[in-house]
Order: sequence, then structure tokens, then C-alpha cells
Amino acid sequence: MYLRNILSKLVFITLISSIFLACSLTKRVPANERLLTENEILVNNKKETNEAIVKQLYQQPNSNLLGYHLRLHMYNMAKVNPDSSYQAWLDKHKNTERFLAKFLSAKQVDRLGTSFFVSGMARSLKDLGEAPVIYDEERTRKSVIRLKNHYFNQGYFNTKISYELDSIKHKKISAHYKISTGKPYVYDSIALVIQSPELDSLYKTNTRASIIKKGDQYNTAKLDEERERITSFFRNNGAYDFQKTYINFEADTLKSNYTTDLTLNIDNKNIKEGDTLRAEPFKLYKISEVNIITSNTSADIQVITDSIQYKDLNIYSKGPLSYKPKVLRNAVFIDKDGPFSDMRRLVTSRSLSNLKVFNYPTIEYIPDTRDSLGKSLIANITLNPKKRITFNPSIDLNHSNIQDFGIQGNIGFVFRNVFKGAEILDVGFRGNIGSSASRYRNEQNTFFDILEYGADVKLTFPRFLFFPNIIDKLVDRTSFPNTSLSVGFFNQQNIGLDKQNLTGIYNYSWSYKRRNTISFDLFNLQFVRNMNPGNYFKVYRSSYNSLNRIAGTTNTNPAFLDDNGNLNISEGGTDAFINDVLAGNTTIQPSDADYQSVRSISERKLRLTENNLILASNIVYTYSNRFNIKDQDFFTFRTKVESAGNVLNAIAKSNSEINENGKRTVLYVAYSQYIKGEVDFIKYFDLGNQNVLALRAFGGIAIPYGNSNNIPFSRSYFAGGSNDNRAWQSYRLGPGRSGGVNDFNEANMKLAFNAEYRFNVSGPWNMALFADAGNIWNALDNITDEDMTFNGFKSLKDLALGTGLGVRYDFSFFIIRLDLGFKTYNPANEAGEKWFKEWNLSKTVLNVGINYPF
Repeated sequence: MYLRNILSKLVFITLISSIFLACSLTKRVPANERLLTENEILVNNKKETNEAIVKQLYQQPNSNLLGYHLRLHMYNMAKVNPDSSYQAWLDKHKNTERFLAKFLSAKQVDRLGTSFFVSGMARSLKDLGEAPVIYDEERTRKSVIRLKNHYFNQGYFNTKISYELDSIKHKKISAHYKISTGKPYVYDSIALVIQSPELDSLYKTNTRASIIKKGDQYNTAKLDEERERITSFFRNNGAYDFQKTYINFEADTLKSNYTTDLTLNIDNKNIKEGDTLRAEPFKLYKISEVNIITSNTSADIQVITDSIQYKDLNIYSKGPLSYKPKVLRNAVFIDKDGPFSDMRRLVTSRSLSNLKVFNYPTIEYIPDTRDSLGKSLIANITLNPKKRITFNPSIDLNHSNIQDFGIQGNIGFVFRNVFKGAEILDVGFRGNIGSSASRYRNEQNTFFDILEYGADVKLTFPRFLFFPNIIDKLVDRTSFPNTSLSVGFFNQQNIGLDKQNLTGIYNYSWSYKRRNTISFDLFNLQFVRNMNPGNYFKVYRSSYNSLNRIAGTTNTNPAFLDDNGNLNISEGGTDAFINDVLAGNTTIQPSDADYQSVRSISERKLRLTENNLILASNIVYTYSNRFNIKDQDFFTFRTKVESAGNVLNAIAKSNSEINENGKRTVLYVAYSQYIKGEVDFIKYFDLGNQNVLALRAFGGIAIPYGNSNNIPFSRSYFAGGSNDNRAWQSYRLGPGRSGGVNDFNEANMKLAFNAEYRFNVSGPWNMALFADAGNIWNALDNITDEDMTFNGFKSLKDLALGTGLGVRYDFSFFIIRLDLGFKTYNPANEAGEKWFKEWNLSKTVLNVGINYPF
């Protein structure tokens, strides 16, 4: 209640401050000047808010957040000349100045005026703030001209624009633009004038691809797009020295029927000879020779000492050749006797870079003087190898809901061109020593009670292995195929169940059409061994507390209890009590709720302490139309299908090994059998002025069958955390409306929906408002509790909603973010207590993360 009252007071003070500050919008506006408060654009008597139109105006009002001019207020709060005020203060207080000079030099006293204590706050407010936008009529007239040009470029040749100014309010003004576009012009005819005969013949083979059609509305952007298309077409079909500047369009707009005749002109190329220019027709070039020049990283030789010819490719090496010719040939798409092609040059550059053994390649073309017609080029590809071995050490400090403090170290080695086929061998060692959270402390209560270590080895081939003939027919070289084999081992001690984890993956990956990526795990093996299952109830305290409560209400065998009357974990009292209840040796009857609770605790313990053997295959498809990392208007679609246990099931049936729980085993370990599917969709909307709306939708379910009635912990879903629902900590949300009763809550079905509005405050500082909805459920497994299970559309009311705000600092190459999440709708609460009952500071969840959550 106390914190809630404080929050209420803060909200009240903020509102009063906002009202007060609203009166000071014009505080820094000079006399006889006016603050631009609004731009209104009416197009054909309809209000226009399209960003492309609004951006034509040279002056924009000060930015605002939901109508509040935060940055303008911050600027107005800053002192105008704090250093001058400081000097004036010193002049009035000579005794104070002399007193300060006794401890500091006179020069240092003067410098105090520029220090943070005197003027730093004012500078910070000005830097983060935004100066008032003073209305400038000259800019308004320029805006009218720009608007006319904008509509002219879209075929509105008779656009009329006027503007009115509203300056009724004191020191404020708004501008109102009225635009009458008239009727747009369309193409009546399209003529073609190409001076170079070879280009004329080439163009006529591809006329249907033109994006300019008779009857289309005149549009300069489309005309420029057509110039780009023609240039690309020519340069991909032999026109080596062709440039876009040789293309121009002429439009006859003198007709009175709103039509225009368009002429496409493609000039001959200009050749400068001394002070004169002469025109010459363009030629279509072919590649007469393809050369690769590389060097041996182990040899300091600057001259060519080794050469070989392989399938029309000439390979030269400074020092002994370190690469198999076939690997280099497969990465080169520039063919001898083929036409010059920009596209093939680009694909070759990407393909060679994708080998990851060379720095960015250099590809240049020179005329072949042996061709009397002057229509041949020699392609020279220069490759600079990367270092053969790279060492990458790192150390990090970390914190989680399990670990209060940890020191993590990683040592990585990268070995390139291992077998002279551009193979990459990654060898990594990792370790962590840490202090667990108090609820997980061991009996010795030592500070560093967590020890984790492991190693990973991954070998990547820039091609498909073992099934090349079959797969190569489905996937061509331009898809940049890769095969990777990886194994890993990880050991965890002194906390939890002391797991050992062994993994092995055989993976194919490729991409096609650049935006599509496919990753296929032919097999994905994981073996999890629990070294200390007797420690279960020390880690999963919620299960122990529930079991201990039940033991206190029945005729529990005293041998199961410690001196304080609690179930003894170390001596097996917990397990013995569970066996007694399920065997009917207590007063608890099978129809009692406590009996069902004990059985559920027993089943969960068995599931989380049994060893897991998972042999799965999966395929992941990803499509993204993102152009580059700065693109803020794109979408990404990702889907995954995984199947586990079928191969092991066939093996197990042949030897018929059955464990005490009735499950088939391989090497005495019960294997998991399930089918899993996921869909992940992300969409960004660029709202302009560094404002972005980001949306995400995720759905996933893993269905056990055959040898399994549940999903292994390592393949299940959890909710909460810095990249999920930020109003809940990791593993603390769900399943369903159960309220996160377990220490680590997980399930086999998940839905998640996220929305985040991101906006710039100043420079690298950004903020975000977000809403996260989602939950996890048990579905089609051995959990029957309705509070935890998904029971059709009615279970969607169990979707938890978290809202909040975040602060981000952009370092260009990565972003640090701080998010505050508030539980807005908690499905675990009683009816009438679900909405906003935990929307206060005491229930706030603080998340720290690197880069955006999605």
C-alpha cells in the first residue's frame, strides 16, 4: 500500500508538472517570433498524413510523445548561459571567490563555470532536448515548390497549392497547405530510340519485362526504376561499360487530353580523347579468361611460384597452392566464353566470402588485347587468405534467477582450410564458476557452489557431404550449401541434479534467392545424464514444500522425518513418503486431492530426474525481406518441424529392452518420441523519424507419442524473461492459470505475442513502450490439471499480459536495453483480481538485455 501511494503521488506530480510546463512551450521563443505548432495538409479537401507528403515540408513542428513535447520542455528547462550566470555570481560574491581561490587556483575557479556542477545539467538538457522550431516563411514558400515538384513527378502537371497561417495564439503559429492536384497524365504512346545496334537487339529480347506500360500514370520514380532495370539487364548480358546515365526519358506534356507521349533514349557511349568527346556504339563483351591469384599464408613470397589449370580456370599461387582447385572452381560463377555479368560477379564475391577463409575478394576485368574485335575481357580474382588459426578468448560476469553471481570464460580456436577444401574447424572450451541463489544453496554453504565446464567441436564443409549427387540436383551452387558436424560435452556440478550433457549434430544448410534459408539436421543427438537425482527436493523447493505440508497432515512414518518434524531429504524420507502414499500405507485415499498432488509430484520428479536420450531430425525454414541491418520496414517468417525417436524406436523393438516404467530403452536409457512444430513471425513498421512499431507472434507445440507421454525438459517451452513476457521472470509464468507453482515452470505448448513501439529521445538514447501477451500450457501429454492444460479456445483467457517501458542506448554495433515490466493481466489471480492488481512498483520486473528482444 505504501509503494502504491508513492506511485500515485508520482503520477499526480507528473501531471501537475506537465500542466505547468505546457504553459512554457514558448519560453525560449524570441520576441516577435512564433513557435510552429502544426502543419496541416489538405489534398483535394481531404487531410493528408502520409509521411512521404509530410516530409516534403522544410519545417516540422517539435517532436511529441502522445501529444506531449518532452524534448522541447527539457530544452526550455535548461539555463540559457549557466557559465555567464556563474561569472555574474562570482562578481557579486568576491569573498566567496577569494575563499575558493585559496583551495583552488584562480584559473580553476574560472573553469568551474564549465564544469558539470555548474553548467553540466544545462548542457545535458540541451543535448537531450530539442530547440523550439521558429516559423520561417521563406521555408514555407520553398515547401510549396517542393510539394509541386512531388506531385509533378507523379503525373499531376497542373497542381495548384496555397497556404494560410493561423497565428491567433500568443507566440504560436500553425501552417495550413491546400493542394488541388487536378487530373493525372497517363502514357499515350511509348517510343524507343537506341543508338547502339547491339543494345537495340538485346533490349528487344526482353521488352515484356518493362515496368512502363501504355495507359500507366506518369511517375518519375517508376521511370527511374525502369532505368535501373534496363541497366541491370544490359550489364548482366555483356554490356561491361554501360551506365544508367546513358538512359533518359522525354515526355511530351503539351497535349490537352491529360496524356503524354514518352520516348526512351539510350545514347552511345562517350569516349574522351584529349579535350574532345566522341561517341561510339556499345559492345557486348565475353569472358576470354578467368584467373585466380592467391597466396599461401605460411609462405612469405610475393611472386607466383605455383599454377594449375582446372576446368577453364587458371589458378596462380604465391607459394605452394593451399586450396583444392575444385573448391575454388565451385565458388566461381564467372565462366570462360560466357558473357560479362554483374550478377555473376556479385554471386562469385559472395560465394568466395562465404568460404570464410578469405578476406573480401577483389574482382577486376581488363580488356583482352588478343581480341582484334575488342569484345573480350579477362577476369582476375585476387584472394587474400585469412589467418590459418585464430584464438578468441573471452570472460563475462553473469547473473540469472538461479545464479546470483558467476564468472564465465570461453576459449575458442578457429582452424581454417583444415583439409585444403576451405573447411572450418571450431574448437571451444567454456567454464563457469558461480554462486547460486540462496534457495539453491548446498549444505556446505560455500560461496562458489556452481561449477560448469564443457567443450564443443564443429567442423564445417562448404559443400554437401555423403549425398552430394542427390542433393546437388535439388540445391545448386548459388545456394551456398554447407555441411557441419558438431559434438559437444557439458558438465554441471554442485547445483541441481548435476547434469552431464552430450550432443551431436549433423546439419545441412543452404540459402536460395538470398532471402530464403533452410537448415536441416539430419540427426540431432542429445544425451542428458542426471548425476545427482537425490538432490531433487533440495532444488525444487516448491515440490518439497507441498509434499512436506501433506506429510504434516497424515500418519507419516516418523522414520521419514528429521528432528524438526520435516521430511528428511538426505536420508530418503521424501521418496519413502511418496511410496507409502501411492501404496496406500497412509490415511490418504486415492480419491483425495492430496493423493493426486503426491502422484503429480512423483511423476514430475521422475520426469526431471530420469536420463534423456533424444535422437531427432528437424528442418528450419526462414524467409526475411530485410534489405540490411538498418532496414526498419520488413518481416521475417520462421518455421520449424522436428521429429524424434523413430530411429531409436526401430532399434529398441529389435532387442525389446523394457525398463521398470514400461518404456523401451536403448543402452538402458529410455528414449524420447515426439513431433514438434513452431511458427515465428516478426514484422517491423517504419513510422518515420526513427519511430518503429515491432510486432511478433510465436506458436509452438511438441506432442509426445509412442515411448513418451511427456516432453524432455530440454525440449519444452517456458515463459517470462527479457526476450519473452517481460512482466514475469524466466520460468515464473504458467503453465496456464496455475500461477507458476513450480520452481521451473515449463510445458509443451506455447503462444506468445509481442508489440513494441520504439522511438528516439536524443542521439543514441531511445525508449520503447511494449505489451507482451502469452503463456505456456500442457497439451496432449500426461498432465491432467485443468489449470495447466490447454482446453481449446476457452484457454486463451489464460494469456497473460505484461506492459511496460524500456530505455535503450545504441552503440551502433549493439544495443544495451533496460525494460520495466508490469503485470497487467495475471490469469493466475482470482476473478476480479486479474486486471491491474499487480500494476505497481513492488511487482515490477527489471530486465537487462543486449540488442532488441525480437
